[in-house]
Amino acid sequence: MIRLCSNSATRALLLEKANINFVQSGVNFDEDSIKAKSPKEFVYKATLGKYKEAKKIYDLKLPILVADTVVTSHNQILRKAKDIDDARRILNLQSGSITSIITCTIYEKKDLFFLDISSTDYLFREFEKEDLDKFLQSGEWRGKAGACMVEGFCKPYIKEVRGLESNAMGLPVEKIVAFL
Repeated sequence: MIRLCSNSATRALLLEKANINFVQSGVNFDEDSIKAKSPKEFVYKATLGKYKEAKKIYDLKLPILVADTVVTSHNQILRKAKDIDDARRILNLQSGSITSIITCTIYEKKDLFFLDISSTDYLFREFEKEDLDKFLQSGEWRGKAGACMVEGFCKPYIKEVRGLESNAMGLPVEKIVAFL
């Protein structure tokens, strides 16, 4: 049994699919306070901040798992969209181009500390305007880094994938299971 220190339903689903027993206990950390020069630095600082919060709250009776994800395209960090216009801008940057999804993961138990930063690159075809409008109206982009859903809206537009899809969904489960 581990403690997933994240409110992400997708991360929880990934653990369930991997038959990993867990309890879900999110932590609060102000990502807007992060100053970073690169997407990898940003995701590392966000994960480290969440990890430090988790360590304050929880002991290691249960191993803790913390993760954060950032989406980047055209050298821009694509955060969670603030509104529908921001989501449209973010998704238009990804349309017909390469988008990198970077996840930083920290897993700690009494005798092990594991930190990983992994990237998954997607080459997307151009998004159809009608599909994009429908996705934006659905609101499914809310709370998603880069408004991106590789398991949903973006899936039919994927031309090529380099890296683990679980990483792009927010948790490189294949890397974690080796330490459980």
